[in-house]
Amino acid sequence: MDADERILHSLGYKQDLNRSISAFSNFAIAFSCCSVLSGLPPLWGDAMAAAGSLGTIWGWVITSCFTMMVALSLAEICSAYPTTGGLYFWVSKLATADWVPLACWMTGWCNWIGLCFGISSVDLGLAQFIAGIVSIWSPESEPLSVYVQYGIFVAILIIHGFINSVAVNWNGVMNQGAFFANMIGILLIVIVGLVLTKPLNSAEFTFTQFSNNSGFSNNGYAFLLVILQSQYTLSGYDSAAHMAEETKNSQSGSPFGILSSVAANAISGLVFLVGVSFMVKDYDFQILSEGAIQPQMIQVFVDGVGKTWTMVFLIFVMVSIFFCGSALTLGSSRMVYAFARDGAMPFSKFLHTLNPKTKSPVNAVWVNVLIAGVVGILYMINSTAYSAIVSVNTIGSQMSYLVPILLRITASRTKFQAGPFNLGRYSIVIGWISSLWLMFTCVLFVLPTEAPITPDTMNYAIVPFAFIMLTSMTYFYFWGRKWFTGPVRVIDGQEVILEDDHSIHSVYSKGGL
Repeated sequence: MDADERILHSLGYKQDLNRSISAFSNFAIAFSCCSVLSGLPPLWGDAMAAAGSLGTIWGWVITSCFTMMVALSLAEICSAYPTTGGLYFWVSKLATADWVPLACWMTGWCNWIGLCFGISSVDLGLAQFIAGIVSIWSPESEPLSVYVQYGIFVAILIIHGFINSVAVNWNGVMNQGAFFANMIGILLIVIVGLVLTKPLNSAEFTFTQFSNNSGFSNNGYAFLLVILQSQYTLSGYDSAAHMAEETKNSQSGSPFGILSSVAANAISGLVFLVGVSFMVKDYDFQILSEGAIQPQMIQVFVDGVGKTWTMVFLIFVMVSIFFCGSALTLGSSRMVYAFARDGAMPFSKFLHTLNPKTKSPVNAVWVNVLIAGVVGILYMINSTAYSAIVSVNTIGSQMSYLVPILLRITASRTKFQAGPFNLGRYSIVIGWISSLWLMFTCVLFVLPTEAPITPDTMNYAIVPFAFIMLTSMTYFYFWGRKWFTGPVRVIDGQEVILEDDHSIHSVYSKGGL
């Protein structure tokens, strides 16, 4: 039994998944989940309209700094508990015994909501860009309807389902390729765009131009709206934790994946945003006009470098978005597998079954695909549905990050046993900063994003999020609390209650471990 298996056994699980991916592959998967080219282009035009270039760039800088704080806190916990359950399992170790079932239940469902809605938002963003390409080459024709875009979205989902039904080491290789495609794409767009776009905009416009076209009279609130674009992009990096049981040297590899994915995207995102802002030649037409190609970044590319180079740019953008959706499907399926392994989801036995050939949770993959497709139906119903889906994705992720960090600095402040990666004496301070930021963003993302506020412009993010959580909590109150105790450890075929560490040591002793 190697070191990774011993750690996993000490946490109460046996090695079922195929441990075959490296720390770099873990990083590549997490990087793909929060990659710049998959998150920024679909929402960039709305952020530019809400607060101009100043808001877009400096909002990114602020969000990146606070997100790095959150990543540091999560990486420390991940190093101590490297399991596929990730945040959900961490809570079971950090909460007091009385609160373990409820805290685990809430965290697991929030985490899954964030990942599943993330699949929907990313794949819908790809469908939008495909529709934008059609507008480039057929400018006289009507833009593709939302119904056609939804059909494209479903096709993308199905492809992601097939990709994630194969062996996990294939996903590692593909996500490594996606990482290099993303970085090459950013450099190509910035360098070629700045060389060919004539005239470039000024540094004054790029770094100081603030333009409030959100409809709200308060400029401060308009600035805060751009944080959604930034935080949406910089979320999903917890996928590195969900791949822990498939990562070699997981106590170091998974924390490395969390931290390096956030840092790499924070730096490359800043370079990308500054470069694209310099390429804006006509703010009123390219950003604010209803006649501009959607998403607006495509219009900026066409006007700056022409159709041919725009197509090259969009290939890199779409490849990055495609692999981001695939990586989110991978992470979400592992979350569902781990949650169902402990009986916390409907049809748990079905969902935590592994394919005997690939050792992958194929059933969990396709359930995520199905639910993401149902969520996407909202896109055909309401004009603000895409923003709402993005908000739910971000809120779910932020809430699931908040619970373990808050427990780490309160209930487990003195009993937490750190792994190889730890923050030492700075752990509590960074944890409080992270918690306050997460609470702030959770409130911000349910507020309206457009004014005047009407039934068509209202932010409905709270509706699906509250519906799923209320349904889940109702199920927990009437049924789940009667049998759900949090993660169930399985040692040599014996189920052991999580907090019963003495029983686990006894099992190890009997088994000679």
